[in-house]
Amino acid sequence: MQLNNRFSARSVPPVTMHLLIINALMWLASMACLRYGVDLFRWLGLHFWQASDFNIAQFFTYMFLHDTSSFTHILVNMFMLWMLGGVIERTLGAKRYLFYYITCGLGAALLQELVWQFTLSSIMNDIAAAGMYLPLNDVVSVGASGAVFGIMLAFGMFYPNVNMYVIPFPFPIKAKWLVIGYGLIELFFGVSHIMPGVGHFAHLGGMITGILLILYWKHNGTIRRNDFY
Repeated sequence: MQLNNRFSARSVPPVTMHLLIINALMWLASMACLRYGVDLFRWLGLHFWQASDFNIAQFFTYMFLHDTSSFTHILVNMFMLWMLGGVIERTLGAKRYLFYYITCGLGAALLQELVWQFTLSSIMNDIAAAGMYLPLNDVVSVGASGAVFGIMLAFGMFYPNVNMYVIPFPFPIKAKWLVIGYGLIELFFGVSHIMPGVGHFAHLGGMITGILLILYWKHNGTIRRNDFY
């Protein structure tokens, strides 16, 4: 993904830079801890609320962890954060931007828990009827994707007509259509289960939280159109 020169030429502002650094350090720490038999995912990853390893702090900590078996997970999330986060930080201001980022991550976690509640409860009943046990502690979600999808949603709302270039398409796509397209794709994959192992509903949760928060801010006058670039 690439923005036009109007946005891409700017340096990364402080909150976005610190988020990038924290996520990178946590990814390195996760790999280092595994070498000594310590799984940070068990303590900091988001678990289903009925699992014994669940604690309320995981609603916050999970969004700073990424899959250690592949570099792609953190690379894609941090690239999106680097590309779009700075623009939204300058638009909202540092404090409101950080609040928005964290809130979108929390909204993503809440929707993921709700989806688990419906899907896992049914599976648990079927397994229990067969005399077996489902290891709930193995069900874990990690990643900044929910918060990052909230950032992407904000960019599409604030700058809907900005042209964006996405591999492999050789032509520009307006931000509003790109955001809508991503939302529909996540909904399709989440409902169809074609791509399991990815938190599609968490991504949607970040987007839904983002749009609700932005609409609320616009309604009460916290942000106005002339606040933007």
